[in-house]
Amino acid sequence: AARFGGGGMPGGFGGMPGMGGHGHGHGQRQPERAPPAPKKKAEPIEQVLRLTLEEMFYGVTKNLKLTRTVLTGGRESRVAETLSIDVKPGWKRGTKITFPEKGDEAPGITAADIVFVVEEKKHPTFEREGNDLIKTVVVDLHEALLGHKIFVSTLDGKSINVDVPEIVGPRFEKKLIGEGMPLSKTPNAKGDMRIKFDIRFPKKLTDEQRQVLKTCLEESEY
Repeated sequence: AARFGGGGMPGGFGGMPGMGGHGHGHGQRQPERAPPAPKKKAEPIEQVLRLTLEEMFYGVTKNLKLTRTVLTGGRESRVAETLSIDVKPGWKRGTKITFPEKGDEAPGITAADIVFVVEEKKHPTFEREGNDLIKTVVVDLHEALLGHKIFVSTLDGKSINVDVPEIVGPRFEKKLIGEGMPLSKTPNAKGDMRIKFDIRFPKKLTDEQRQVLKTCLEESEY
C-alpha cells in the first residue's frame, strides 16, 4: 500500500516532474504511426440469373458454382465454391441478389461483390406485367360480336371455363381475379390473369353476306 507523508503527496515535492529538486523530466515522445490506408474495393461484378415464370411462381433454389482467386499468407490459390440462391415466389425481373466480397482477391484490394440480376425467360403462353399474367386468345369475328366461351389454363395447371358474353373489341380484356403471380412480400396474395383477344377476320365475303352484315351493323348502336 502507498504511504502518504508531508502534505499527503507520496515521496514529497521532489518527486514531481517539472518542480525542480530531484524530480525526473518527461522522456522523448514517440511519433504516432499513421493508420494504414483503407483498401480500395473492386467494382461489383454483375451476372444474369435467368428464371422461368414457373420458377418465379413457385420459388426454387439455384446452386451456382464459382471458381475464384483467394490469398492465403500472401500466396494466391484457386478455390471452387457454390453460391446458393433461394428464389422467392413472386420475384420480378431486375431483382438483385448480392454476395459480398466473393470476387477474386488481390493484394491491397478488397474483393468485389458478386451481384446476380434476375432476368425472365420468354414463356410460350404468358407475358408478365407487374404481378399480372397476360394471355392472348384468338377468336373469330362472329365470336367477338356474338359472345362465346373459352377454356384457359393457368400457370399452376388449372383449367377454367370463361364465359365472354361481351362484344370483344381490339382493347377489350377479360380479367380473372387472383390467377396471376404471387406477391413476393405476401405470397398468399396474387395478381390477376388478363385475357386479351386477337380477332380473326374472314378472308372473303359473298355479296349476300355483305348485304346482311351491312343491314345488321348499320342499325347497331355504337
